[in-house]
Amino acid sequence: MHKPGEIVDGVYLVGGQNLTDMRDCCVYLIDGGGELALVDAGVGLSGWSILDNIKKLGFDQKLLKYVIATHGHIDHIGGLSFFQSLGAKVVAHVLELDAISKGLAHLTAEQYYRLKYQPVEADLVLKGERQDIQIGGRTLHCLHTPGHTPGGISPYVDINKVRVLFGQDIHGPFNASWGADLDQWQASMEKLIKLKADILCEGHFGVYQPADRVRQYIEHYLEQYAD
Repeated sequence: MHKPGEIVDGVYLVGGQNLTDMRDCCVYLIDGGGELALVDAGVGLSGWSILDNIKKLGFDQKLLKYVIATHGHIDHIGGLSFFQSLGAKVVAHVLELDAISKGLAHLTAEQYYRLKYQPVEADLVLKGERQDIQIGGRTLHCLHTPGHTPGGISPYVDINKVRVLFGQDIHGPFNASWGADLDQWQASMEKLIKLKADILCEGHFGVYQPADRVRQYIEHYLEQYAD
């Protein structure tokens, strides 16, 4: 197992296949100064491990205010109930509620992981193109980026003139049963390119930087899935 680590001042990797359960997505921690937020929550078997990693970085778990679900697949949302039980507020886009709050199995993709998802009610429901969340002194911009799923979001935060993008599952895959749409995804990827992010915190493949490499990563998948 690797150790949790700092990506840039205020952003940390605290979960993922080399840190927690092999089936976990990458789980990122944002320190807003006085408040913390997680981007995604893993499959649901690593809650205590993620908390332990937060402690190892020197943070108080009681400061965890939000858990932001980038989309409704179980490898990203399985741990929502655990963190919500500790007092964190679950944030999700309205178009992902059939997965997150109703737990519809064909939308959570739980069959791929042979795990049962525990539905939760979202405390903060995002709507529209972009909605901002305040995490202590930092503003997290939650951009609606449908394609992989209908209500997928790609949050980003600007820290000391460095733009950090949480572009979970840019790489796909795409399955019509959970509402994937390649045309929407291509449009979403163009939006991400226009952000000119300096650092990409991806959903399964880790961290990419600087800005040129972020753009190349996104463009690689646009080319791969081009008609």
